[in-house]
Amino acid sequence: MKKIILILFFTFTAFTAALAQRFAYVDSDYILKHMPEYASSQKQLASLSEQWQKEVDGRFQEIDRLYKAYQADQVLMTADMRKRREAEIVDKEKLAKDFQRSKFGPDGELSKKSTSLIKPIQDRVSKAVQAVAESDNLDMIFDKNSEVIMLYASPRYDKSSDVITRLGLKPGVLAK
Repeated sequence: MKKIILILFFTFTAFTAALAQRFAYVDSDYILKHMPEYASSQKQLASLSEQWQKEVDGRFQEIDRLYKAYQADQVLMTADMRKRREAEIVDKEKLAKDFQRSKFGPDGELSKKSTSLIKPIQDRVSKAVQAVAESDNLDMIFDKNSEVIMLYASPRYDKSSDVITRLGLKPGVLAK
């Protein structure tokens, strides 16, 4: 009998403690859309990406032009000339792929530039989220756009506007 009472007491205590936790969520996309520095960094990254993509496309067009010229002249070439032209095309293709990888790869310049531009903004948002959590005495704040699946969230727990206000911005006024 004592064991049952003790188990019930611990179960009730654990249940009460679970209910005592305070949760909220934020919408990081909504917050970032309000930040002018985020909008300008996105424009800067898009411009760099477009510029580098044009350069990559130009290199591949040159390779395509060389290959078509090779195919047209192939019947007139000696075996040695064919090998040299094939090697030239293969080398240019390798250089173009290396260039593409250096700009757009996982460790490429675009990724590094993105990190350098976005990291300070994310840190600022994170500090504002932490400040809102501490001021509202919240135990956890989830991001609506992260990997955590949120099937339903009551709007009264949405702290996105509080974070935007904490960042010194006005909720509802998106950055251009």
